[in-house]
Formats: sequence, structure tokens, C-alpha cells
Amino acid sequence: MHSASVTGFNRFTFPDLKTVLAKASPLRSGDLLAGLAAGSDEERVAARYTLADIPLKRFLSEALVPYERDEVTRLIIDSHDYAAFLAVSSLTVGDFRNWLLSDEATPAALKALASGLTPEMVAAVSKLMRNQDLIAVARKCRVVTSFRNTIGLEGHLGVRLQPNHPTDDPAGVAASILDGLMHGAGDAVIGINPATDSPDAMIELLKLIDDVRERLLIPTQSCVLSHVTTAIEAMNRNAPVDLVFQSIAGTQAANDSFGINLAILAEAQQAALSLNRGTVGKDVMYFETGQGAALSADAHEGLDQQTVETRAYAVARAFSPLLVNTVVGFIGPEYLFDGKQITRAGLEDHFCAKLLGVPMGVDVCYTNHAEADQDDMDNLLTLLGVAGTNFVIGVPGADDIMLNYQSTSFHDAMYLRSALNLQPAPEFAAWLRKMEIFDQSGRTRPKLDSSLTQDLLAWSGAA
Repeated sequence: MHSASVTGFNRFTFPDLKTVLAKASPLRSGDLLAGLAAGSDEERVAARYTLADIPLKRFLSEALVPYERDEVTRLIIDSHDYAAFLAVSSLTVGDFRNWLLSDEATPAALKALASGLTPEMVAAVSKLMRNQDLIAVARKCRVVTSFRNTIGLEGHLGVRLQPNHPTDDPAGVAASILDGLMHGAGDAVIGINPATDSPDAMIELLKLIDDVRERLLIPTQSCVLSHVTTAIEAMNRNAPVDLVFQSIAGTQAANDSFGINLAILAEAQQAALSLNRGTVGKDVMYFETGQGAALSADAHEGLDQQTVETRAYAVARAFSPLLVNTVVGFIGPEYLFDGKQITRAGLEDHFCAKLLGVPMGVDVCYTNHAEADQDDMDNLLTLLGVAGTNFVIGVPGADDIMLNYQSTSFHDAMYLRSALNLQPAPEFAAWLRKMEIFDQSGRTRPKLDSSLTQDLLAWSGAA
């Protein structure tokens, strides 16, 4: 039992660690929907005071979801690196916040600490931090991964080229790929959400992307974002699979509802590794997450949505992914009501993942019925760029006509790179210069007149 007094008149009690974490969370509609949110700002502050005094060691002895019936909990506990944890083992959550913001928390120190932190510790400390704190610490965390190029280097920003089409029309997909490449997008991945989740559809799209990649020797990777079991079947049929995709969540029950478990993910990872398609690295997994996913599946186990979201990063970390991103505003206003809540969630997700050693990017997005607009996305995009996000999403015109949500455009990514002096992945940047899409200073050329560019135009059917 925990209790705290804020004003001297009202004392709030919290029966367990799970409750303290939920009540300490910034207000969001999903926690209200689940009946977990603080009843007042006063109770929220009392919970934060209480949380600040809890020792980090407490999270190793009090599982939020029982060890016996949740494989995510077992993964978190069984893989914990206590030797790495010793650097902060004497601290409370409040002390840990202060240490993270200190000069002692260097990039090297944070990298060494990552395996010693559990998601629950990281979620807890995020609840005590302002937005600027989340940005300041996250930008010190660099997580570098590689496949055909290198993602996450300081001074660089990757872009997932998302050429979705409502009917998977090859000409429409090709046109979007061309558009993205001409704006310097695609170094993180050329990743398509297929209209139908079938092996045949997946294979056709993979062949489409691989054709242009091989023809023009583009140093990037492709992915069709089908269910992991579809990817396994495609690999069994000798399809050109670079990355294996899967949406994941922070409880076994939620992952069960997605039709996955840790064993299936491990099988897919080994299958992709056996193909040996990477040239500069072997990180073959791509995961997506998002606050509210476990609640929408009625599988949140009584956890607030930010804490259960952070547990998903332990799942991701176990499989050495090339890419992970939170689709921050995609699930809708029932979970993140407006631009303020979406912004806070995006910064939390990025901070928590990076602190755990996960190569995090963000789909800066919202649904059409949320209380948000593109100005909110501009703000979050800029803040994430300052925070050092590994990649963002590039959608033609920022409007995904297949998934019916608003994301960020190729031009948005160009703005962020320009404003913060960020470059594409180095291997991809060299290709852009070779193609004469970029000039030698890294700016897009006003005229696309090289022979290689004409080949690209001809491939897409635009010439």
C-alpha cells in the first residue's frame, strides 16, 4: 500500500505498483476509457510523488503481469542483465530521472545501461519527465542498425517510403516509389501495407520492389507489411524477403489476439537470416507498436496504455530489429484524444524505446476524426527530429489513401533534414548523388536529367 499527501488536506492511497503507474500517467483518453486514470490532477501529482520514491529494484520483485501466465513478463525477467543494472540499482525512480538528465548519463553510459533496464522502470521514469526531458535524454541514446545501409547514426534521419495503394495496383505503387526516391526517401525501407494479406499478393509486391532495387542498385531494403506467418510462407516459396514485419504488443494476451507468440517471431527471424540478403548487416526484423493496441484487444492486463506499450519494446529488443516504430496516432481518439496527447505519447514512446536500446522511429500521424491537424504533426515531427528519431514515414501528400489516415509526407521529411542538417543513411546518400537526384551538397536537383534517373522514370511508367 502506498499513500501520498499533496495539499495537506487530501491523502491518496494506491494499493499496488500497477495503480501508482496508472495514476501517475499524463491524462489520456485511453486510460479514462479503461477506468485507470487519476480522478483529478491532485491525485495525479500525488501518484507522481509516490512513484518518485519507489526504488528501481522494486520492479524486479513485483511483476505487473504474473510471470506464470505471461511470456512477455518471463522474457523481461529472464533476460534482465543485473550486472548492467548495478550502475543505477541504488536509485529511486526520482533519482533515476535526475541521473538521466545529468552529465553522467553520457551516450556510452546509456548504451551500457540499456540491457539492465526493464520496460516498467523506463515507463515509470518517463511519467516524471517533461517533454523537454524526454527529448534531452532520447537524443543521447543512439541505436545503430544495418541491412543494406546503416540506420540511426548521429546526424542522419531515415525515411520509410510508404507507397500504399488501395488495390495494390503496380503502376500506382511504382509511381509512389518514384515520387519518394526523387525526394530522397526510402533509406529506412520501402515498405508497403498490402491491400490483401495473402502470400500471392505479398510475393507480387516484393518482386515489384526488388526489381527496381536490383535494376538500379539501390542500397536499401524492402518490406511488405503482412502478418509474420504470411512472410514465413512467402520465404518458403523463395520470395525476395528482406525484412519480416509484425505488429506487436506488451502482453501475451494481446499478442495472442494478433496471432503471434515469441516462438513464431523467432522462427521468422531465423528464416530471414538464412536468406543472407543483407550486405552491410543482418538486422532482419521490423516491428510496429502503438499505445492503445492492448486495450483495444481487451488484453491490457489492467496496465495503463503507456506502460503496456513500453513492454512491447522488450519483445522488439529480443529480436535485434532493423526498424521499430510506434504508429502513434493511428489507433484513434478513443486512446489519444487530441494533438497534445498524441505529441506526448510520441515523445514517450521514442524515449522509452531508445533508453531500452531499441532502434525507434515514429509514424507521426492521426486519424481523420481525432482532434488534431497537420500543425500538430509538424510540431511533433520537429520535436522528434531534435530528439534523434531513427526514421519517420514518407507518404505521398501525407494522406494514406489505403489506410485512411494522415501521416507525414516526403516534403515533411525534406523539411526536417534541412532544418536540422540531417542526412539520409550514408550508403543511400551516396546513391542519391550518383543518381544525380541530390547534388554534391546534399540538396535535391531542380532538373532530373541523368541517364540513371531516366531509367527510373522508364521503369515506373512515368517516362
